[in-house]
Amino acid sequence: MNTIQLQNDGTIIDDRRRDIAEPLSYLSHRVELAEAFTLRSFFQMVAHYDVLVKINSFFPSYLDQYRSCPTEGCCGAGFDHIVFSKTVEMIGYPGEPRLEIYHSLNGVYGNETSEIKSSRLEGLLDLPLRLGKLKHIVFGDRMDVFEFETVFTLFEFIDGIAWELSFHGTPDACDLRR
Repeated sequence: MNTIQLQNDGTIIDDRRRDIAEPLSYLSHRVELAEAFTLRSFFQMVAHYDVLVKINSFFPSYLDQYRSCPTEGCCGAGFDHIVFSKTVEMIGYPGEPRLEIYHSLNGVYGNETSEIKSSRLEGLLDLPLRLGKLKHIVFGDRMDVFEFETVFTLFEFIDGIAWELSFHGTPDACDLRR
Protein backbone atom coordinates (compact mmCIF):
# COMPACT_ATOMS: atom_id res chain seq x y z
CA MET A 1 0.00 0.00 0.00
CA ASN A 2 1.30 3.45 -0.90
CA THR A 3 2.07 5.66 2.07
CA ILE A 4 1.88 9.40 2.60
CA GLN A 5 2.99 11.40 5.61
CA LEU A 6 1.02 14.24 7.16
CA GLN A 7 3.37 16.99 8.32
CA ASN A 8 3.05 19.21 11.39
CA ASP A 9 2.48 22.31 9.23
CA GLY A 10 -0.49 20.69 7.47
CA THR A 11 1.28 19.70 4.28
CA ILE A 12 1.33 16.17 2.88
CA ILE A 13 4.39 14.44 1.44
CA ASP A 14 4.61 11.23 -0.56
CA ASP A 15 6.90 8.28 0.07
CA ARG A 16 9.71 10.06 -1.83
CA ARG A 17 9.37 13.07 0.51
CA ARG A 18 7.85 15.28 -2.23
CA ASP A 19 5.11 17.76 -1.42
CA ILE A 20 1.69 16.75 -2.66
CA ALA A 21 -0.20 19.56 -4.40
CA GLU A 22 -3.50 17.77 -5.14
CA PRO A 23 -4.53 15.35 -2.36
CA LEU A 24 -7.65 13.78 -3.90
CA SER A 25 -5.75 11.05 -5.73
CA TYR A 26 -4.12 10.11 -2.39
CA LEU A 27 -7.34 9.51 -0.40
CA SER A 28 -6.81 5.73 -0.54
CA HIS A 29 -3.15 5.93 0.57
CA ARG A 30 -1.96 4.79 3.96
CA VAL A 31 -1.39 7.65 6.40
CA GLU A 32 1.58 8.16 8.68
CA LEU A 33 1.74 11.13 11.03
CA ALA A 34 4.84 13.24 11.62
CA GLU A 35 6.17 12.83 15.16
CA ALA A 36 4.65 16.01 16.61
CA PHE A 37 1.40 15.95 14.58
CA THR A 38 -1.51 17.55 16.45
CA LEU A 39 -5.17 18.30 15.92
CA ARG A 40 -4.01 21.80 14.94
CA SER A 41 -1.87 20.15 12.21
CA PHE A 42 -5.03 18.38 11.03
CA PHE A 43 -6.91 21.67 10.71
CA GLN A 44 -3.93 23.29 8.97
CA MET A 45 -4.02 20.44 6.44
CA VAL A 46 -7.75 20.87 5.77
CA ALA A 47 -7.29 24.65 5.42
CA HIS A 48 -4.21 24.26 3.19
CA TYR A 49 -5.90 21.79 0.81
CA ASP A 50 -9.24 23.52 0.40
CA VAL A 51 -10.65 20.63 -1.65
CA LEU A 52 -10.60 18.54 1.56
CA VAL A 53 -13.25 20.83 3.05
CA LYS A 54 -15.72 19.22 0.64
CA ILE A 55 -15.28 15.79 2.25
CA ASN A 56 -17.53 16.68 5.17
CA SER A 57 -20.25 19.32 5.40
CA PHE A 58 -19.16 20.20 8.96
CA PHE A 59 -15.71 21.44 7.91
CA PRO A 60 -16.64 25.10 7.31
CA SER A 61 -17.99 25.29 10.87
CA TYR A 62 -14.99 23.39 12.29
CA LEU A 63 -12.58 25.71 10.52
CA ASP A 64 -14.38 28.74 11.96
CA GLN A 65 -14.06 27.24 15.45
CA TYR A 66 -10.40 26.40 14.82
CA ARG A 67 -9.62 29.93 13.59
CA SER A 68 -11.23 31.46 16.67
CA CYS A 69 -8.91 29.53 19.01
CA PRO A 70 -5.58 30.89 20.27
CA THR A 71 -2.65 30.25 17.92
CA GLU A 72 -0.75 28.19 20.52
CA GLY A 73 -0.99 26.63 23.96
CA CYS A 74 -4.29 24.83 23.36
CA CYS A 75 -3.72 21.73 25.48
CA GLY A 76 -5.76 22.22 28.62
CA ALA A 77 -8.10 19.23 28.33
CA GLY A 78 -6.12 17.11 30.83
CA PHE A 79 -4.84 14.51 28.36
CA ASP A 80 -1.30 13.47 27.41
CA HIS A 81 -2.31 12.89 23.80
CA ILE A 82 -5.24 12.06 21.51
CA VAL A 83 -5.55 8.73 19.71
CA PHE A 84 -7.50 7.96 16.53
CA SER A 85 -8.49 4.29 16.36
CA LYS A 86 -10.72 1.85 14.50
CA THR A 87 -13.18 -0.70 15.90
CA VAL A 88 -14.69 -3.73 14.19
CA GLU A 89 -17.60 -5.03 16.23
CA MET A 90 -19.71 -8.11 15.62
CA ILE A 91 -23.11 -7.58 17.27
CA GLY A 92 -26.63 -9.00 17.27
CA TYR A 93 -26.07 -12.60 18.26
CA PRO A 94 -28.26 -14.48 18.93
CA GLY A 95 -30.56 -13.11 16.32
CA GLU A 96 -29.39 -11.43 13.17
CA PRO A 97 -25.68 -10.76 13.53
CA ARG A 98 -24.12 -7.75 11.84
CA LEU A 99 -20.71 -6.16 11.58
CA GLU A 100 -20.08 -2.48 12.38
CA ILE A 101 -16.85 -0.65 11.62
CA TYR A 102 -16.28 2.76 13.18
CA HIS A 103 -13.57 5.19 14.22
CA SER A 104 -12.93 6.83 17.58
CA LEU A 105 -11.04 9.89 18.72
CA ASN A 106 -10.18 9.63 22.41
CA GLY A 107 -8.02 11.40 24.94
CA VAL A 108 -5.34 9.45 26.79
CA TYR A 109 -3.96 10.28 30.22
CA GLY A 110 -1.43 7.76 31.49
CA ASN A 111 -3.01 4.39 30.70
CA GLU A 112 -6.60 5.69 30.82
CA THR A 113 -8.59 6.38 27.67
CA SER A 114 -11.56 8.76 27.78
CA GLU A 115 -14.00 10.28 25.35
CA ILE A 116 -13.23 13.86 24.34
CA LYS A 117 -16.87 14.88 23.72
CA SER A 118 -16.95 17.16 26.75
CA SER A 119 -13.58 18.77 25.93
CA ARG A 120 -13.54 22.08 24.14
CA LEU A 121 -11.60 22.33 20.88
CA GLU A 122 -9.23 24.94 22.32
CA GLY A 123 -8.17 22.37 24.94
CA LEU A 124 -7.28 19.75 22.32
CA LEU A 125 -5.62 21.52 19.39
CA ASP A 126 -2.00 21.28 20.52
CA LEU A 127 -2.08 17.78 21.99
CA PRO A 128 -0.09 15.15 20.07
CA LEU A 129 -2.36 13.10 17.81
CA ARG A 130 -1.48 9.44 17.30
CA LEU A 131 -2.83 6.56 15.28
CA GLY A 132 -4.14 3.71 17.42
CA LYS A 133 -4.85 0.06 16.87
CA LEU A 134 -7.85 -1.77 15.52
CA LYS A 135 -10.06 -3.20 18.25
CA HIS A 136 -12.08 -6.30 17.42
CA ILE A 137 -15.10 -6.92 19.65
CA VAL A 138 -16.96 -10.19 19.15
CA PHE A 139 -20.70 -10.14 19.90
CA GLY A 140 -20.45 -7.43 22.54
CA ASP A 141 -17.96 -9.31 24.71
CA ARG A 142 -15.87 -6.36 25.87
CA MET A 143 -13.89 -8.65 28.18
CA ASP A 144 -12.15 -10.26 25.22
CA VAL A 145 -11.27 -7.33 23.00
CA PHE A 146 -8.58 -8.17 20.50
CA GLU A 147 -6.22 -5.41 19.35
CA PHE A 148 -4.30 -5.41 16.09
CA GLU A 149 -1.93 -3.13 14.23
CA THR A 150 -3.82 -1.55 11.35
CA VAL A 151 -3.55 1.08 8.64
CA PHE A 152 -5.65 4.17 8.10
CA THR A 153 -6.24 5.74 4.72
CA LEU A 154 -6.24 9.50 4.25
CA PHE A 155 -10.01 9.41 3.65
CA GLU A 156 -10.65 7.37 6.83
CA PHE A 157 -8.50 9.76 8.83
CA ILE A 158 -10.15 12.94 7.56
CA ASP A 159 -13.73 11.70 7.62
CA GLY A 160 -13.29 9.81 10.90
CA ILE A 161 -12.02 12.87 12.74
CA ALA A 162 -14.77 15.01 11.21
CA TRP A 163 -17.37 12.49 12.38
CA GLU A 164 -15.97 12.38 15.92
CA LEU A 165 -15.80 16.18 16.14
CA SER A 166 -19.45 16.35 15.09
CA PHE A 167 -20.30 15.34 18.67
CA HIS A 168 -18.67 18.51 20.03
CA GLY A 169 -21.20 21.29 20.53
CA THR A 170 -23.59 21.90 17.66
CA PRO A 171 -21.94 22.74 14.33
CA ASP A 172 -23.96 25.13 12.15
CA ALA A 173 -24.79 22.26 9.76
CA CYS A 174 -26.72 20.54 12.61
CA ASP A 175 -28.61 23.59 13.82
CA LEU A 176 -32.30 22.65 13.61
CA ARG A 177 -33.50 26.24 13.92
CA ARG A 178 -32.35 27.19 10.41
